[in-house]
Amino acid sequence: MKQTLFLIALFIYHFVPAQTVNQCGIIVPPRSLQSNFQSVYEARDYINTMLDSINWKENFLVQEQNGINNAYATIIRNRRYIIYDNNFLENLDNYARTRWASVSVLAHEMGHHYRNHVVDRQGSTPPKELEADYFSGYVMAKLGANATEAVAAMEKIASPRASASHPAKADRLKSILQGWNYANGLANTNSGGGQSTAPQPQQNPPPSAPDASWIYLSLYGNTNMNVYLSDNGKTYNAAALETKQPFVFKFEVYNYGWLRFANDSRARTYRLVHGKDYAIIWSRRTNAWTVIEVP
Repeated sequence: MKQTLFLIALFIYHFVPAQTVNQCGIIVPPRSLQSNFQSVYEARDYINTMLDSINWKENFLVQEQNGINNAYATIIRNRRYIIYDNNFLENLDNYARTRWASVSVLAHEMGHHYRNHVVDRQGSTPPKELEADYFSGYVMAKLGANATEAVAAMEKIASPRASASHPAKADRLKSILQGWNYANGLANTNSGGGQSTAPQPQQNPPPSAPDASWIYLSLYGNTNMNVYLSDNGKTYNAAALETKQPFVFKFEVYNYGWLRFANDSRARTYRLVHGKDYAIIWSRRTNAWTVIEVP
């Protein structure tokens, strides 16, 4: 009976019209799916272990931003960032039923940095994604994951069809396994028929150019606060803002999204557009928080 309910839940999930896919072709895992698996997630520790496994001396800035349902590799003000949503990764681990699922996503994002994909600011392409997948498989093997664990995330939630920006699920699984095999000395294969080892990463990327796919949201106040963000105007997720660092994110459905200060349909809604900087300030005139665009 439990197995039947689980299959029904998967069927319903895969046919929800509002289903979104994140930057790296990962279907956002459902929050309602129940399992007995519990993961304890420490992104920075995993990333440092990955760096040690490939002997890469890179000082990543790791930033947690719950509410974005994603994990990103980016460059902000000439510094390499990996930005992740802890709840998204916890849900992913539960959905794939292994802690290696979230580790593989972080390894994939590190692969984008290692291959210098984020330097050209041209966005995702199938060749870039396959290189990052190959890197993920390679690192997963170095960390001790078996082949099944290395592909667990993609096996469960990768998009089956290819797009202009992302490969099909079958190609991504193949690339991950090629990287895993190479790390284990099982086959002299790679993701694109070229060099089987990753090129040296660019340690000093050029200054950041304007990137229309990102929104910078800054909180000006004395204490941290939660806001609610939506990429479709219907479903809102809580996002924790801190006073001392910008909240960097992008929406998935359109090139804009919505913000509220309360998870209430009656609350005032602010429209945020990609490529803009916004500040949250306290208005003495209205005696309430408000959002303003920073010129």
